[in-house]
Amino acid sequence: MNAVQPEPAGDDAAAPGVGRVPARTWFARDVLTVARDLLGAFVSAHGPDGTVTVRLTEVEAYGGDDDPASHAFRGRNARNAAMFAEPGRLYVYRHLGLHHCVNVVTQPAGSASAVLLRAGEVVEGKDLAWDRRARAGTVDNERQLARGPARLAVCLGLDVAANGQDVTEPGGAVVVHLRETDSVLPPVVSGARVGVSGAGGDVAAHPWRLWFSGDRTVSAFRPGYRSPTSADAPRGATTSA
Repeated sequence: MNAVQPEPAGDDAAAPGVGRVPARTWFARDVLTVARDLLGAFVSAHGPDGTVTVRLTEVEAYGGDDDPASHAFRGRNARNAAMFAEPGRLYVYRHLGLHHCVNVVTQPAGSASAVLLRAGEVVEGKDLAWDRRARAGTVDNERQLARGPARLAVCLGLDVAANGQDVTEPGGAVVVHLRETDSVLPPVVSGARVGVSGAGGDVAAHPWRLWFSGDRTVSAFRPGYRSPTSADAPRGATTSA
């Protein structure tokens, strides 16, 4: 498979603005609050081939049985069990059999909710991220490396094997670092979640997609459309794959 050669990655030293690893209680809050506070935070995945760190620029919040677009809308099952687990763990699933989506579980255990990591900027391990993306498909510029949840998962090297991973341990395989408290952030915009239709796609009721205004790594919005719902989609929602 051919791919354009990567742009110069530059220095892969830790990016400025990287702050502390939050305690589990930090994630045990309202899902929208955590989602907003994750913007500008850093997710690092450490593996045998190296480390990749992504600075988050776009997220989506998903609730539990009160959110028609959530995998937890119908209650707990084998697939979504991680959403009901303790906060600060990953919920990773395969979407439509095509690609993986990485979420961070929020709220106290038993209160299903999670934040989908939709997009970000690779700030460490760009060469490794580029190699992973090139092996998974076409990548033609650095902006596109982690622009969208599937691309972000590939950059970090995460799949369903990472489901349940703890992101609150500084020495863990996947770690979340908050931004420094004095970081200056762009304005945050909210809107409808990508590819969701039905009740869960109602922007007035669920403006639960959050992103940095004007950031070039934020993914393009696609509305949901009504089509036969796959086994992976929750009741009340259809997806535009």
